[in-house]
Formats: sequence, structure tokens, C-alpha cells
Amino acid sequence: MIDMFSLILVLLVLKASLLFCTLNDPKCFLRIKDKKNMDGDKEGDCFFSIYAKHGHVKNDFFSGNLDKQLTTKNIHLILSLYFSIEEINSNPQVLPNISLLVKIECNLLTDRSKISLSSRKGDYFPNFHCRNQRRYLIVFTGPMWLPTAMLGPLLYISRTPELYYGPFHPLLNSYEQFPYLYQMAIKDTSIAIGMVTLVIYFSWNWVGLMISDDDLGLQFASELREEMQRYDICLAFVTVITYNSKLFLTMAGMYYNQIIMSLAKVVIIYGDIDSFLQVIFRLWQFVDIRRIWIATSQWDVITSNGEFLFNSFHGTLSFSHHYSEISGFKEFIQTVYPLNYSNTISLAKLWWVNFNCFWPSSNCKKLKKCSRKMLLKWLSNNQFEMAMSETNYNLYNAVYAVAHSLHELILQQANTLSNNVEKELMFDSLQVLSSLKKIQFVNPAGDLVNLNHKENLNVDYDIFYTGDFLQSYGIKVKIGNFFKYFTQPQQLLMSDEMVDWATDIRQTLPSICSTPCSPGFRKSPQEGKAVCCFDCNPCPENEISNMTDMDYCYKCQDNQYANSEGTHCLSKIVTFLSYEDPIGVTLACLALCFSALTAVVFGIFLRNQDTPIVKANNRALSYCLLISLIYCFLCSLLFIGKPHMVTCIMQQTIFAVVFTVAVSTVLSKTITVVLAFKFTLPSKKMRWLMTSGTSVLIIPICTMIQLIICGIWLGTSPPYVDSDGHIEHGHILIVCNKGSVTAFYCVLGYLGSIALASFTVAFLARNLPDTFNEAKFLTFSMLVFCSVWLTFLPVYHSTSGKALVIVEVFCILTSTAGLLICIFAPKCYIILLTPKNNSFHNFRHKY
Repeated sequence: MIDMFSLILVLLVLKASLLFCTLNDPKCFLRIKDKKNMDGDKEGDCFFSIYAKHGHVKNDFFSGNLDKQLTTKNIHLILSLYFSIEEINSNPQVLPNISLLVKIECNLLTDRSKISLSSRKGDYFPNFHCRNQRRYLIVFTGPMWLPTAMLGPLLYISRTPELYYGPFHPLLNSYEQFPYLYQMAIKDTSIAIGMVTLVIYFSWNWVGLMISDDDLGLQFASELREEMQRYDICLAFVTVITYNSKLFLTMAGMYYNQIIMSLAKVVIIYGDIDSFLQVIFRLWQFVDIRRIWIATSQWDVITSNGEFLFNSFHGTLSFSHHYSEISGFKEFIQTVYPLNYSNTISLAKLWWVNFNCFWPSSNCKKLKKCSRKMLLKWLSNNQFEMAMSETNYNLYNAVYAVAHSLHELILQQANTLSNNVEKELMFDSLQVLSSLKKIQFVNPAGDLVNLNHKENLNVDYDIFYTGDFLQSYGIKVKIGNFFKYFTQPQQLLMSDEMVDWATDIRQTLPSICSTPCSPGFRKSPQEGKAVCCFDCNPCPENEISNMTDMDYCYKCQDNQYANSEGTHCLSKIVTFLSYEDPIGVTLACLALCFSALTAVVFGIFLRNQDTPIVKANNRALSYCLLISLIYCFLCSLLFIGKPHMVTCIMQQTIFAVVFTVAVSTVLSKTITVVLAFKFTLPSKKMRWLMTSGTSVLIIPICTMIQLIICGIWLGTSPPYVDSDGHIEHGHILIVCNKGSVTAFYCVLGYLGSIALASFTVAFLARNLPDTFNEAKFLTFSMLVFCSVWLTFLPVYHSTSGKALVIVEVFCILTSTAGLLICIFAPKCYIILLTPKNNSFHNFRHKY
């Protein structure tokens, strides 16, 4: 009696509860209408068990899983599944007169009791066949890998194939652990290359990396680091997010400080989306980090507060496997309606939960206030994508792959199936899996789908930009493509127009460790830091760098020189002491003027050749000296103008010979003066020496010795034309190289010895009677001559190039002019200005 009373009491309580619910919501549903989904639009686990029946059969929508709240992405995923199934069921070319059907179960991971062995075998061991229970061909699992891995042992017991449509995960690729599991997605073998190529495109070289602490993240980090080293790109930091919850809580602050304190404006994200790597970004939702994120498409998540998971002022760049747009999918989403499906209440609940529609309590199957306008408004408010995501596309292809595999099995077993009159078709699931691994087809979008991963070389990626557009809206724009099997730089195809329109990346500060070195500078690594951190040093003299961030400077060729900025090599100007140069013209004019002056003096002497002052001290020697001085002046012209081989030889030989004649003539005149005044009572022999002109022989003898020296010089190492591009900046100086410096010094030394002898003899004769005695003049002229050439020697060693030629010409003119002025100026003064002193009468009267 007590038990009966208790039962009645329970029934009354339940009745009251139902009445309470009726007053607030349709009696068909027992749940709170405004319950928040804390996961936002994160992809929850959804398992799709596929089976087939004869004829055209409608799918049951959400049966058996109505008490779970679904995210936007789950709904989008389910709609993609139904779209593909309806396409196949309405296509007479694939599985004619056979309908593919599906049982949908989502969020199994949140209800772990359903995965336990205490559950009813018929429900959760899909191919555990009891009585008339349904057997499934295959189970689509995903998009999260963890529920798939947890369900794997159960499906292994029931020998049910499992087709994983989520992102590729290396753990699920183990045949020993998951012999009946196959992955639709291929391994991201080139994602690291693609991301590095994108970093290069934006001229970044200092980026951060955040990965999950598992094989997936660590393998990617290794591949990324290897690829970055090829292009001198550096990792500013590598944050490995632990799986240990206690350790994660203690290190969360360090993770934040690491990214905030770094100069890197770009951070690459890679790893398991179900790890604490996602949690850390949910914690940073309301922190303005202002970084540019680079990730894969699975991280394109909107959180429960309506913001992107990577909430950033600069947005996110994501990589997704390339796929074509599915025709008709957008229209399918816009026109989907509950009454199109057999289980109206199931879809009606979906609409009530997500669209805020209302049903009268009398009939839950009739909908009110659910217009298409409301549907489109909901799609806009919930950032619902009209196009398929990468996960949706994998699921879409998975359905078609199963359909094509079944179609081939049907063709192979046509005779057997013709005798099968059962409404539900029976196939060996392992046969379906075996056929599935080898299937290859072209899907309705025109893409080739090949489930043989060894042959599948589809490694092309689409690059999307995702960011905030307006206050309540986001924007997702395709900005480029990456093709692995193209060569650089064709691998990356970016739309500059879309990049500039959708993003502000080009306006932000670049993600670099050091400011790029402009042309004219080279990078100098900073000790103890990465190669991306460097100082900029200007290029050394005559070296250039004509590009940004050059490691070293190039040396200009010998006929070129670096401009003042150090960015270009300019052709050097060929230069020499020419007649166009002011100094060259000046020296040439001086040489001609002094030559003319010497010729005038020579003319004066010829005109007054019978006067005592001309006849004194040997008139012939005076003529010889004047002629040699004319040639001394004129030989300086050989040093002016563009040097040639002939002029180079003539410069030194003519200079040596004519100066030897001039100096030896002075020596002869000096000896003549000494003989004339020293030997007042000469002997017959001495008188013969004076009258026979023996002293004149000194000139040819001295000249012959100089010619021998010059001959040896020309025979061993003659002068030659030489060019020097280092003496004067920006110029190539054409000069005459002396050839043998020793020979040149021998020539000068021989001239000096003759001049010294002349000076010595003249100095000894300086006190002889003064009238018509030119010993003092000869002494002073030799003093000037020797002083000029003694000064020339140190200047010769310290000067080079055009200046050396100028000094040499100047010494020639100065020393020659010294001889002319010191010896002949006093005589010309007497001849022209005091002619009365130029007579023997006055001479006798005076003495």
C-alpha cells in the first residue's frame, strides 16, 4: 500500500512538472529555451552512422540526440551531410533506386556513459547485430580526434569501419591501434613551407610560435624551424602549451608575458584545437594583444561572446586545403525546411532551439513564425557561413566516397543483389573499407578525390584573412593560394588588391628584430643573438651593397668606384695631366714662354757676338748652353698630355740627355774660367789646352756616359704606360711608369754629380777678377739647380699620380729657369741696359 502511494505521488509530481512546462514552452520539449552555449561555435563531436535502403527514403533528422545543444558549426556540418546525401539519392547515376541514410549522434564526449561498456550494445556497438537491429556500413567520426580515438576500441570490437573527416592527426594513423579507421584528410606535409612563404611575402623575419605539447605540434615546430633557417627567418619565441592542467595554471601568466614582451608582431599557431592551446586564447578574449595570427582553418572559431577565437585588431591569416565551391549548397541552406524530412518533430526542435520559433501546444508538428526572413537573419547574426569549410568539404567527399564504393560493390555483386528483396541492404563493412581506400572519383565540384594517400599529391592551400568588419560582423576573405610543387616565387599567389582592401597588414609595423639595412650598409650580427638581430654598418671604401639587408658588400672592379652612398659602382674617369687642365695649360705656357725667352737671349747673343761680354768665357759654350736650355724647357711638354709608349720613353731619355748637355756645358764653362784666370803664366802645354778647346770635349764625354746609362735602362726595364685607379678617388690615372726606379736614380745621380762638380769648380773660381767673370753666376746657378733637384727627391717619394707629374715638370722648368736667369740675366742686362760697359775701351780705362 505504501509502495502504491509512493508511485501515485511520483506520478502527480511529474504531472505538475509537465503542466508547468506547458505554461512556458510547447509541451513537446522539456528544456530551457535561452540556455547559453559556452563553446560558441566550436565544432563538437558528431558521429554519422551510414546505412542504405531500397527506394527513395527520407532521412530521420537528429533522432536519438535531441537533448544536446549544437553549435553553429555542428548545424553547418549536419546540413553539409544532408546536402551530400540528398545529391546522391537524387542522382540516378550513383546508387540508382538505393537511398543512403544516416543516424546522427553529437556531443558523445560530454556524455561519457554512452561510450562505456555498460551501454546497450545495440545502440553504441553499431554492428553488434541482435534480432532485427540495424547494421551500419561505416561510421563518420570527427571533427575532433579525441572522441574518435575513444570510440575506436568499441568499433574495433564490432568490426565497424570508421572514416574520420576531421583534420589529419598522426595518432589516428596507427594501424595497430585503429585497424578499421581511415582518415579523409591528408597529412599537412607542406603547411610549414606555405607559412614561411607567406612570412617572406610580407617581409617578416621575427615571428613567434605557439604549439601544443604533443607529436603534432613538436613535429610542426621542427619542420618550421628547418624551413625558416633556409631564408634567415627567426623564431622570437616558442611557446609549448602543456597538457598538464596544474602546470598550465601556473604557467598561464608566463605564456602571456612571453607574447606581450616580444617584438614579434606575428605569431604562428599550430596544434591540437582540443588542447589547452585553445583555452589560453579563450582566456585572452578580452585582452588587446594586437598580433597577427597565422594558423590552419580549424582554428577559425567564434566563441560564445560572438568574437573570433583569435580576437585581434589585425586579424588572422589561415591556411585551408584548396577545394572548389560546391554548387547549390548556399541555396540548400537558405531553403532548408523542417517539413522536408520524415521526423518533423526532430527538425522542429532544432528550429525551436536555434530560431526561436513557436508551436501551439495542440500540435507540435505545425510551425508558426518561422519565415525565411527569420532564417536569414539568424544566419547573419550567428556568423553562419554559406560556403563549406574544409571539414564540411571532407565530410561531403566522405559521403561520396562511400557512395562510389557501394556502387562498385553493387556492380560486382549484381546477381546476388537481384535476389535480395529486403528493404534494408546488407553489405560487408570491411569490404566497403577495402574498396574505399582505393576509390578515386571526380566530385560534383569538379575536384579529383583520391583516397589513396600515397598517390594523393593535392597539397594546394587557400589563404584566408579573417577579421572584424563592423561592430557586429566579421569578414572572411580569400587573399591567396599556395602551390607546393611550383618553384619560388610562383609557389605563393597573392591578390595584392584583396590584401590591401581587406587587411591593414601593410600599414602595421613589420615583424622584425632589427630595422632592415638600407643599400650602402651591410648586416653585422649581434653577438649572442639570432641572425635576424643585427646592426647596420656602412660599406668599406670602394665597396657597395645595392639591396636591402645584404650580409656583405661587393668590391667594385678596378675600373669602377663606389658612389658616396655606397649603392652603385660608377665607371672611373680616365685622367692624366692634359692640356685641358688649368695646371697643365699653365705649365705648358711657362715652358713655351721660357723657351721663347731663351731663344730671344740666344738672338741677343748672336747679334752681339763680337762684344767682349759675349766673347768672354767661350762664346761657343754659351750658344751650346742656350740651345740645350731651349730643349730643356721644351722637353717638359712631353710630360703633358695622354701618355703613350713612345712619349714615356722620350720623357726620360730626352730629359736625361738635354740636361746632361746643359750641366756638362756649365762644367765646361767653369773649367774654362778657371784655366783663364788661374794660370796667368801658362806653359806651352797649358796654352795648348786653352787654345785647342779641349775643355769642350767634356760635353760629348759626359753626354755619352749618360746615353750609355739610358741605353742600359731602356734595355733592361724601360718606362711604360701605367694606370692606377687607387691614387685618386673616382679616377683612373694614366701615367708613365719609370720602369726601373734604380735606373732613374742613376740618371739623376749622374746629373747631380756633374752639377756638384760644376758647383765645386765655380765655387773655387768665385774670387777671380770680376770683370766679365761669370764664375759667381755659375756658382749660384748650380746652387739653384742642386737645391731644386734635392728638394724633388723627398717630394717624389711622398707624391703620386698627377701631382708627381706636376712636380717633375715644375722641377724641370724651375731648374732650367734657374740656369737661364742666373747665368744670362746679368749679361743681358749689360748688353741691353749698360752697353757702355760692354767694350774693351772702358775695360782698359777701368783697370
